Amino acid sequence: MKKILIVLTNTTQYGNTTDPTGLWLGEATEFVDVVETAGYQVDYVSPKGGFVPLDPRSMKYTDTASMARYNSADFQQRALTHSLAPSDVDSADYLAIYYTGGHGVMWDFPDNPELQDLTRAVLRQGGYATSVCHGIAGLLNVKDTNDHYIIDGRNVTGFTTAEEILAGKRKVVPFLNQTIATKHGANFKHRRAYTEYAVQDGQLITGQNPFSAKAVAECLVKNL
Repeated sequence: MKKILIVLTNTTQYGNTTDPTGLWLGEATEFVDVVETAGYQVDYVSPKGGFVPLDPRSMKYTDTASMARYNSADFQQRALTHSLAPSDVDSADYLAIYYTGGHGVMWDFPDNPELQDLTRAVLRQGGYATSVCHGIAGLLNVKDTNDHYIIDGRNVTGFTTAEEILAGKRKVVPFLNQTIATKHGANFKHRRAYTEYAVQDGQLITGQNPFSAKAVAECLVKNL
């Protein structure tokens, strides 16, 4: 077993607006580049399965490697067009689960029971629950078998309130990751806005913003 499950959003727009959002491309491609180079395989899952939209703003921050993966037939098919549904996934196949970001995840990650089940199962078998940027939303509401939040008492990071204000989305998002993480007992760590930063606390590995995907992947690989 040398596979990692990557979670992507199906959300196409910000809430009830017509403003488009979706996956922040680099948060998937940069992570995948690192783990595949280290010899691990990846699968892609989304809350509904199937089509995964891209946040158009993320295309402004691509590099040659990200565009090469974006243009690959494998990524186009398995990630963006035919992502797996949670019901298609056997948690026993995976060493880790990784929640990507992009603002879309704020609507379809936090309360998805199937993704929460997958996360619990991966942790129970000794694997890692990881995220970057807004992807922390996928971990915020997950509880263990004792009905405790898995982030309670743990060091985590994610897209900060300051970064949300700088992004101009403070009044659009349904909640603030930093606020909910703290409310659920986490010790929310962060550095200066848009600085690369990843935090590990046991089986949890989290990254602060879009520039932290490689740091999360490298930390995961070291542990694996």
